[in-house]
Amino acid sequence: MKFGTKAIHAGVHPDPETGAIMTPIYQTSTYVQRSPGDHKGFEYSRTHNPTRTQLQDALAALDGGQHGLAFASGMAAIDCIVKLLQPGDEVISTNDLYGGSYRLFTKVYATYGIKFHFVPMHDMTAVEAAVTERTKLIWVETPTNPLLNVIDIAAASAVAKKAGALLVVDNTFSTPYLQTPLALGADMVMYSLTKYMGGHSDTVMGAVVVNDDELHQRLSFYQNACGGTPGPQDCFLVLRGLKTLHVRMQRHCENGRAVAEFLKAHPKVEKVYWPGFQDHPNHAVAARQMRDFGGMISFVLKGDRKEDAIACLEKFQLFSLAESLGGVESLSGHPATMTHASIPAEERRKAGLSDSLIRLSVGIEDVEDLIEDLRQAIG
Repeated sequence: MKFGTKAIHAGVHPDPETGAIMTPIYQTSTYVQRSPGDHKGFEYSRTHNPTRTQLQDALAALDGGQHGLAFASGMAAIDCIVKLLQPGDEVISTNDLYGGSYRLFTKVYATYGIKFHFVPMHDMTAVEAAVTERTKLIWVETPTNPLLNVIDIAAASAVAKKAGALLVVDNTFSTPYLQTPLALGADMVMYSLTKYMGGHSDTVMGAVVVNDDELHQRLSFYQNACGGTPGPQDCFLVLRGLKTLHVRMQRHCENGRAVAEFLKAHPKVEKVYWPGFQDHPNHAVAARQMRDFGGMISFVLKGDRKEDAIACLEKFQLFSLAESLGGVESLSGHPATMTHASIPAEERRKAGLSDSLIRLSVGIEDVEDLIEDLRQAIG
C-alpha cells in the first residue's frame, strides 16, 4: 500500500462486535477471564488495551516496523528507551536537541551513572571521535529542534553498528510521511505523537517503533512495569489524527516552503533555517533521506536582538505564541525562554541557538494569510 492508503487502513480493522469502522474507545481498566489465565488477550489496561493495540499496530505499519509501543508522552517514550542502559554506559547525542530530552538525560539519568556526550552530528567524524568501548546508544534528531540541522541517518547507523551501539532517531519533526529511519538503519524510532502525528493539539502522547523482536520485548517490559502508558481516549484521538497525516503533511510542506522563501527575501531577516534551501547545511542529505522538507522553520532578525524577537512574537495574530508544534494551526515560539530554557545558555550558544531565534510551526491555513501575518509582525 502507498502511504496515504496505509495512513487510513494499515494496522486497524472494524470492530468485530459491531462492525464500527472507527476503533472504539475501550474505556475499561480490566477484563473478565473465563478461568485464571484464560482470557481473550487482555488482562489489565496498563498492560494492554484494544484501542492502544490498534494504535500501536498502525504506528508500526506507517514506519515499516514490526512493533509499535505507545506512551503517555514523548518523554515517557524516551524514558523507556534510556532504561535499556546500565550505570557506566555512554550515550552520544546531537548537541542541538529538544530541551526536554537534554533535561532528562542530564538531570535524571546522568545521576544514575550514565554518561552523555553532546556533539554536532552534521559531520559523523565528531560522532566517531566520541565513541568509546562503553558507547551503547547514539541519539539522533533530524531535522533538529530548533536549528533544523540535518543528520545522515544511514551514516549514523554505520557508526552505531561498528560501535555495537543502538541507534535511536527522534522523528517527531519529520513523521514517517517524510522519512522512515528504520529503512535507513535505525534500531528505534521515537515520536512525540503530541505533534504532527496527532496533529490537532488535543492530546499528549509518545511512541517507539522497532523491528527487532528481542528489543521489543525489553521495551514492552518497561512499558508495562513502569506504567507510562496512555489512556484509550488519547489513543483514539491519535488514531483519528493518523488518518489525515498525509494530507496535513503535504500542506505543512507546501506552506513551509512559501513561508521560508518569504522570510529569506525579507530585508529585516538575517538568517532562515529550513532544510529545503540548497545552501542549508547538509541539504543534499535531506534531499536524499526525506521526501519533502517539512513545515518547521526558524529565523533570526537582523541585529540579532532578543527584544526585537520578543516584539515580533507579541505582534503575531495567526502564529499563536505557544509551546509545542505540529498542529493544524500555526504556532510561534522563543526556544531560549520556552522549549529550550532547560539547556544552559552557554550550551545553547555553543550549539548555535541564539537568544533572538524565533521558531515557527507552519500550519495548514491559507498561506497568503500566514505571510501577511509575518509581514505585519516583522514590520
